[in-house]
Amino acid sequence: MGVRIASLSVVLFLLLVLAASLPLVAQGRQEGVGPKQAYFPVHDFQQELVIYDEAFKAYVPFIAEQHSAENALSASVDIESNRHYKLLIHSKEDGFLFIDAALRRKCPAGQWQVLDIDSLYRLYRKPQLFLTLYGPSLAGNWQLIIGYPRAASSQTIRINDDLLSVRPRIISPFGNFFGVGLVFLLAFSAFLYTFFRRAFQLFYNPVNLIRLASPEESFVVSRPLSRVSLAFTLNLSFILAFLFMYVQHQNVYLFGSNGLLPEQQTFIWLLISYVIVSAGIFLLLIGKYLLIAAVGSLYKFDALVNSHYFKVIQSSLIFTTILVLLVAATSPYVSITDTSVSYVLIPFISFYLGRLAWLYLTFVRLMPVKNLYLFSYLCIVELIPLVVGIRFAV
Repeated sequence: MGVRIASLSVVLFLLLVLAASLPLVAQGRQEGVGPKQAYFPVHDFQQELVIYDEAFKAYVPFIAEQHSAENALSASVDIESNRHYKLLIHSKEDGFLFIDAALRRKCPAGQWQVLDIDSLYRLYRKPQLFLTLYGPSLAGNWQLIIGYPRAASSQTIRINDDLLSVRPRIISPFGNFFGVGLVFLLAFSAFLYTFFRRAFQLFYNPVNLIRLASPEESFVVSRPLSRVSLAFTLNLSFILAFLFMYVQHQNVYLFGSNGLLPEQQTFIWLLISYVIVSAGIFLLLIGKYLLIAAVGSLYKFDALVNSHYFKVIQSSLIFTTILVLLVAATSPYVSITDTSVSYVLIPFISFYLGRLAWLYLTFVRLMPVKNLYLFSYLCIVELIPLVVGIRFAV
């Protein structure tokens, strides 16, 4: 009888312990971090915060009891290994966030700051960032956490009458811009073919492109700044701007242009951005002609300048037109999101290097000049702009 009572007492004790622990387990599973506890904690930097010690001239671990008077806490955040997560920052008092020693934003008291790590990685293009939290460093004032948004499946599912409601599909404004842009490029090409047919056949003639001799007697070649030549230069600007906007939409940012297309983009904003980019490219192409003319006059290559610029525009028109056709054919099936900028530049770099080699082979047979002079001329007007452009693009 005593054994039975003891066994029953043990069972009751275990049931009481289990009943007391269930709310704690449920609470632990439901609680999160960040604004409205909407994030699962992935990594907490509380034990990794450091401060700069003037005596040792180095960063030392932060100890709240010893460093409560410090105003700058720092931590190294690995953003390459934490893609698709969020960086959560919270301060009980007003403070400031520095990234790589540059002030980025104010951290108001009691408010969570949520930074997208993918955006930070695309912006800085480096595996680690050095964050500095400037403000009171009292124990528990700062929180620096990497979190992951709670999935919809982890939330409570409530059945109601609106479970199978029909809502309109959200369509990105870029889809409309992409279609309108293709129609515009086709219409502008049709306009050029209708009113400047001879020039159109000259520019879009692949046989003329690979021919060693250029049709110097052509009015298009002899007058690069005429209205006909400028019309085809403008067409090239429209095509390059369209490709630039497409790559930008795929989250591949060239020349630090990550702010060109905001998240809340509209069709009108896309059109305005397209016009601005087209105008910028057009001015750069005119600047390239002026550079060719200036360097050509220094090297006494005046007879070479017009032919050189014509082949630049002609080869670029054929190459970019082929790219637009490929993009139009494959865009519904292929996505280059999160692709490195270097891979996007590969076809353009290959094209420019191939064009540079072909220009050299073409002009060295036409001009009775020394190879060194011609090579120097092409390096200044072709290779150096290419290298500088790649440097700023990445």
